[in-house]
Amino acid sequence: MIGQLKGRLIEKNPTDLVIDCGGVGYEVKISLNTFTSLGSEENIRIYTKLVVREDAQILYGFADTVEREMFNHLVSVSGIGPNTAMLMLSSLLPEEIALAIQSEDVVTIQGIKGIGGKTAQRVIIDLKDKMTKMVFSNENIFNSNNTNQFDALNALVSLGFDKKSAEKAINKIGLGEDSVEQLIKKALKIL
Repeated sequence: MIGQLKGRLIEKNPTDLVIDCGGVGYEVKISLNTFTSLGSEENIRIYTKLVVREDAQILYGFADTVEREMFNHLVSVSGIGPNTAMLMLSSLLPEEIALAIQSEDVVTIQGIKGIGGKTAQRVIIDLKDKMTKMVFSNENIFNSNNTNQFDALNALVSLGFDKKSAEKAINKIGLGEDSVEQLIKKALKIL
């Protein structure tokens, strides 16, 4: 198996990239979150998962090991293939998917294109125990005890604000006892 690639970035698109490793160009499928986090660096390291099918061998790439771990969990669910898992990781951060699963938020998971109600419920049932064991490297206010911050973030994103900018704004506000409406108003002043 190919666990990671380290080399020179040759081509970068929102859904895939090509990395030159020792003269061989590897095509890697990526999520939008990975696309955003890679930036414009020339030399990169990307964590990978090789998926072998009857008709193809496809490398899926991730900016960090947490995203790869979430991908592995998602593809273990019946009805979720690698492409659907990548779509989920493009729509939500791994931390947000974990929070939605832990809080049994069917609406958030079902809001991802291609995920119906039954599949969303299956994801929650199959992965709820596994999400409590996942460790996220960065401190994140968007955990199960801070649903107001999570709801405010979703509202800002649905209003058209960039997810990263909205997260930064909410992080600046901090962990208060603000309602969702108060958080949104404060975040809008920052944005």
